[in-house]
Amino acid sequence: MSEELLVNASPEETRIATIENGVLAELWVERANKRGLVGNIYQGKVVRVLPGMEAAFVEIGLDRAAFLHVSDIAWTPSEADVKERPKAIHEHLHEGQMLLVQVVKDPLGTKGARLTTHVTLPSRYLVLMPLDDTVGVSTKIEDLEERDRLRDIVEDSDRQGHGFIVRTAAEDADEAALRHDRDFLLRLWTVVSRRAKDQTEIGVVHQDLPLVLRVLRDLAGENIERIRIDSRENLLKARDFMAEFLPEKQNLLEHYPGERPIFDIYNVEDEILRALNTKVQLKSGGYLIIDQTESMTTVDVNTGGFVGHRNLEETIFKTNLEAAQSLARQLRLRNLGGIIIIDFIDMIDEDHKRQVLRALEKSLDRDNAKTQVCSVSSLGLVEMTRKRTRESLEDLLCEACPSCEGRGKVKTAESLCYEISREIIRQVRQFDVSSLTVLAAQDVVDLFLDDFSDYMAELEAFVAVPIRLQGEPIYTREQYDVVLV
Repeated sequence: MSEELLVNASPEETRIATIENGVLAELWVERANKRGLVGNIYQGKVVRVLPGMEAAFVEIGLDRAAFLHVSDIAWTPSEADVKERPKAIHEHLHEGQMLLVQVVKDPLGTKGARLTTHVTLPSRYLVLMPLDDTVGVSTKIEDLEERDRLRDIVEDSDRQGHGFIVRTAAEDADEAALRHDRDFLLRLWTVVSRRAKDQTEIGVVHQDLPLVLRVLRDLAGENIERIRIDSRENLLKARDFMAEFLPEKQNLLEHYPGERPIFDIYNVEDEILRALNTKVQLKSGGYLIIDQTESMTTVDVNTGGFVGHRNLEETIFKTNLEAAQSLARQLRLRNLGGIIIIDFIDMIDEDHKRQVLRALEKSLDRDNAKTQVCSVSSLGLVEMTRKRTRESLEDLLCEACPSCEGRGKVKTAESLCYEISREIIRQVRQFDVSSLTVLAAQDVVDLFLDDFSDYMAELEAFVAVPIRLQGEPIYTREQYDVVLV
């Protein structure tokens, strides 16, 4: 599979697209006034301990206090007289306590950032765990001999008592490259720990790399054939970074000077617009309906215009197979996380069910986010989870509609007519008025004057007060005012 990275950078916004076989697969967006916080290390202050939730709120200098669960608190037996880890939050923390924390999830919606005290520092091939002394190897490296080789190199090196995780990108890396990464991380931790000791107020201690360098560090793997950047300034920064950490990949960097926007080359802008729609069209004629809510994401699969060529079961099976592959791409592109419920079209054949699940899992293998897929439930639903660390594409680019306030629907003009009439009766009974003026959206007023004209005459006679209707072009469908005179 051929992959390219397209970098569209401006002073206020950076966007990076992963193109797989000519199709947009993943998108990152970072804005200057809203940079991602994951990976940043802060000096924090515990402002509230919640025994009922076994968690605490920690002030780190953001708009909202961040959340720290007891399971995310580092602890070693040497820190206490007991050998077993304390389970209660109040045995670990108290209000007013200062501690070093790292962001593992950006603030999402009304929720604050998620924190951990298990501080880690990543590089290209390794992740440093300063508060641990173990060595682990990424589970995505499946070759047992390679796993043992990498583990031996790291374990036998001078780790200064710290732990390391060998990343997937380290597969086939030589010993010199691993030692270079180890030395860099140890020097970085020395700087970070010194800053943490000197800093007595809440605030940032260490910031992770900007988006462009972060993506280069994490994604410039074997499959990447070209990295095209439309900003000369970012290109120079990328070259300096690659020269130090990825010298063998420097030849992949390429400046794009064209007048045509770089994202237009692969119709990325059109793909982004389509990714904001709930309906995803399949090539066969079927389609997906993806509904994102705060609690979960639901996906409904439909055959649509696909009628097949053999029988109904075969048509359903082929639609579900295509839907599984398309869904895996949509999850990455839209960056949907949390609980995801998939309603595939009901299949009778058990072998078909297994093949659809395998197709979904295989398509998810390319996803860098951790996923877990459950078997088909008794209701014919597939439950899965995808790790959520940053805002979804919809949350990042959109906001709730001011007319429907995020419901996705507005009341009909007919419903508004009845609602306004009830409000008129309420006002007349409560106050002594000589006349009324109703200010409402034009289509609501038009309905009152047309189909509801007889009803309006009866209402006026019933309340014994003249009623004047006035259309307001700036009013949304559900906005109205009953003015008393």
